[in-house]
This record gives sequence, structure tokens and C-alpha cells, in this order.
Amino acid sequence: MVEVGLWERVEPGQLLLLRELAEHGSVTAVARATTRTPSAVSQQLKVLQRRLGVPLVERVGRGVRLTDAGRALADIAATVATALAVAEADWQSYRGAVAGTVRLALFHSAGELLVPGLLDRLAAHPGIVLETFDEDVLQDDFAALTSDYDIVVAHRSDDVVAPGRGRVVVRPLLREPLDVALPLDHPLAGRPRITPADVIHEDWIVPPADFPIERVLTAIAARAGAPARVVRRTIHLPLMERLVARGHGIALLPRHTTRDRAEGRLALVPLADLRAGRVIEALVRSDVAARRAVQVVLDELVAEAAPYRT
Repeated sequence: MVEVGLWERVEPGQLLLLRELAEHGSVTAVARATTRTPSAVSQQLKVLQRRLGVPLVERVGRGVRLTDAGRALADIAATVATALAVAEADWQSYRGAVAGTVRLALFHSAGELLVPGLLDRLAAHPGIVLETFDEDVLQDDFAALTSDYDIVVAHRSDDVVAPGRGRVVVRPLLREPLDVALPLDHPLAGRPRITPADVIHEDWIVPPADFPIERVLTAIAARAGAPARVVRRTIHLPLMERLVARGHGIALLPRHTTRDRAEGRLALVPLADLRAGRVIEALVRSDVAARRAVQVVLDELVAEAAPYRT
């Protein structure tokens, strides 16, 4: 008796749904990510289970989770997705055309720094449609966003080892120094550099805990040997700039993003005795990274970031 092989039992689309379930964790999230209804996703998973003759998902409370067989097949699906993307990229290269929609997620200041020039560069690739989205999360949570977007621009403190990212491909973009932002009339505003001890007792305006800027403030406090006095928290950098300019505290702000707006409003002074900065990277799932349109956007993103590398 001839055994029926895997590819005679399943369709690639069904297999990829299983991979999406492994990434997103729920049928509802898979439906949203693949523009299907939850019932359609559930039906396809049932068909896949029936064809293979083994349980791939199991009920847990009001949701589902993958069985051991389901997890094994989801890993196979990731390899299949990469192979299909490579095949599509090779075909586009053969035809001499690059086309497709690329979904790019960036935190706000990276978008401000990189998106205008990126759009200028992509004018040479009219077949590529770039969609941009605002996403700013804790630095360890950026990798998970690659389940929803083709490219995710992330940031992390440059003294922090990047977290494990599984099948996520990382493309370095730049390292952006963080300077101390002071009101123009502050006694330290005219100095070429200032130390942690000079500013530790000031009122600080910072993002929430575990964002890269806040982690640098923690390092400042450790170097100065005293706790920092935080008076306000926000992830909105233009608001931080306005508060500093009005004398409501001082802040750590990214140099390249803030420099143009700082002129005539506030002083940016580098820190001495401490390496203060954030690393900005592009994160992409391995199968998505094989798509030709995504490769072009990544290359242009790296090129746009090049003048800011330090």
C-alpha cells in the first residue's frame, strides 16, 4: 500500500493558517490578520486536521492552542512560507519588475526621521505600495509585531542585549545618541558636556519604564549615586520638548529627531562619562524578508538611515 504524502493531503494555504495560529495565538487574531472570518479559519483548520488524521489544535478554556503535532506542522509551515516567498522573489526578478504592498510599522520619532526620505527613494519603484503604521511598545515587545506587519522599526537601549527573536531577521539601521534637553536659560545650557552628577537632582520628564530613554535615566542615576526625580511621563517627544522649553523639567531626547526643532527653543547637551543612546533596527519575519518588495524597502530604509549612523 502506497502511503499518501503530506503534500497530497494539505494545501499550502491551510498550512500557513496553522503557522499564523502559532504566531497570533487565537483564531480571532488569525482571522483579523488574514482578512477572513473566524468561522472560515476554524473550518479550514478542521479540514486540515481531518486530512492528516491527527489533532492539531485543542480547546483551552474559551480558546484553542496547538498540540505537539500542530506545533511541529507550524514549524514546517514557516519553512514553506519562506520557500514560497523566495520563489515569488525569483519570479519577480526574472520578470524584471518589483511589485507588492509592504506594511511598515514605526515608532513616532523613527517615522519622522525616516519616512519622508524613504518615500522619496521609493518613487523609483512605482510597483511598491508602502503602508505605514504608528506602533510604539516596550522594547522587548517589538518582535511580536512582526506577526501583523511586514517590517517593524524597533528601538532599544544600546547597553541592552537584544532579546531572543526566533525566526525574526534583524537589519541594523542606526544608533541615535540621547542628549540632555534643557531650557535655554538653564545654567548648564551653555556647556559642551554635562555629567550625570550635574543633572541627577533636576526634575525629569521621561517615557514609561522599560522604554529605552527611561533605561538611560536609570544608568544616569546609577552613575551619579542618587535616584532620579521623575515629575512627568509621556511617550510623546514633541510634548517633552515643549515642557522642557517652558521650564517644567529636563529630559533625555534623541539627537537627530530633536535637533531641528530645538533651535531657539531648548538646548541639547551631550552627556559625559556615560554612553547614552538607542539602537534602531528593522525587524522582519524570515519568510517575509524573502519577498522582493520587502527587500527593496529594507534596502532603501537602510540607505535612508545611513547619514545618521554614529
